[in-house]
Amino acid sequence: MNSVSPASVQYLSHDELPHSDGQQLFHSRAPLHGESYRRSISAAGPSAHGQHSEPDEVDKIKCKVLSVWNKVKYGWTVKSKTNFSKLSPVYLFGYIYHFDREEDVERFHRDFASRIWLTYRREFQQLEGTTWTTDCGWGCMLRSGQMLLAQGLLLHFLGRDWTWPGALLPGGLTETDPGRSSSPSSRPSASRLPPVPPLLASQSRAPSERRTLPHHCSPDELEKERRHCKIVSWFADRPEAPFGIHRLVDLGRSSGKRAGDWYGPSVTAHIVRKAVDSCTEVGGVAVYVSQDCTVYKGDVAKLASRSEGRAAWDPCAEWKAVIILVPMRLGGESLNPAYVDCVKELLRLDFCIGIIGGKPRHSLYFVGYQDDFLLYLDPHYCQPFVDTARENFPLESFHCNFPRKTAFSKMDPSCTIGFYARHSGEFEQLCLKLTQVLNSAAVKEKYPMFSVVEGCSQAYGLDEHLSQQTLQTQRGARRDRAKKPTAEEFVVL
Repeated sequence: MNSVSPASVQYLSHDELPHSDGQQLFHSRAPLHGESYRRSISAAGPSAHGQHSEPDEVDKIKCKVLSVWNKVKYGWTVKSKTNFSKLSPVYLFGYIYHFDREEDVERFHRDFASRIWLTYRREFQQLEGTTWTTDCGWGCMLRSGQMLLAQGLLLHFLGRDWTWPGALLPGGLTETDPGRSSSPSSRPSASRLPPVPPLLASQSRAPSERRTLPHHCSPDELEKERRHCKIVSWFADRPEAPFGIHRLVDLGRSSGKRAGDWYGPSVTAHIVRKAVDSCTEVGGVAVYVSQDCTVYKGDVAKLASRSEGRAAWDPCAEWKAVIILVPMRLGGESLNPAYVDCVKELLRLDFCIGIIGGKPRHSLYFVGYQDDFLLYLDPHYCQPFVDTARENFPLESFHCNFPRKTAFSKMDPSCTIGFYARHSGEFEQLCLKLTQVLNSAAVKEKYPMFSVVEGCSQAYGLDEHLSQQTLQTQRGARRDRAKKPTAEEFVVL
């Protein structure tokens, strides 16, 4: 089987891969301009900064040069159109849209633009112990992990039907495949599609202008918008933010990571878990990270149970909502095509909150698919720092109106998939659906992507597991980075 334990789920290939549009986005062995400075800082580490003899002004100049370079390298045009077919359904977080229906196109636009989009940022407060004021070039996996968590929090605090009133719908966001005629469809309409709320005023606003809601908004809409702003502020690029880049980098140190390093999807899953565990503002949510591609129902029940003295499965026991993260590897050096159908089935589940993965050393956040193409949000776009501590801070840069697609065949086999269950009943439904999907897929693939089993895991904790990852990461750092991964480097289940 091509799956591996979470300890082995890392991006091991360091070869340069082209983006789907043919552009070269990252080269780990060929630093360019500011990239060489970024690597020198990363290699030196925080301790080296205190011993460096260069004057502070030189460091500031280098940072400015790096910032200019990042604006060029990661300033791609977001407003690029993506072709969609009118003949095939589009799946987005369990909802289905048919583009031969104009109302479905509009609802898809609004649904997609309501997802929280977290990208590279620049000019934020220095990361502790470093001169970093940006995560350009190295923080994409952390940003993808933030988006995965943000989607889980949106479901928890606002529900799946919520859409952002500020999700404007300018014409031509997407275009259907040319040459394909629009024909009546006999497919039934998805009954669970979210209603279209009233639009905000569509006039353009400068980033510094205050954001206000229409006067006719109901108290319920105002409360939801307040929650929306609060969720976004939790991911702010400030040391005080519980899920911001400063906090995640700080938590990554326990697994041998530091600012400027590459973060794999498995390590990122554990960092997200630690961030939620230490945040009192989301006490009603717990994060479970599977071990060795196995979800142990007993462990999830213990983690989510709120009622002391009651069995976790007692109908009267109170449960926290739980986000389940499953790191896995679906192939050797490339994605095993046998897993594609199963990935599609999982993305169609209402409980799925997406997949963090992408390409080697180029993370993306997958949110749905159409035909043989994954839909994703791309963190590789450098934006200026936004001060979320301000009243009515602008939200536009935290939402993306332009969906992008990439072929399943280009997906890296290392990934982490996420699920959300609000209470014990939903968790049971999730386990039932996962068992059905995975067992059905196992008939064709011989082995499932992961397993859901009764009982608890072996008597070792996740912190010990992370320490094992740290040792593996430290050993791997001493290897020749140009070496390609082989099957022997993975733990085969």
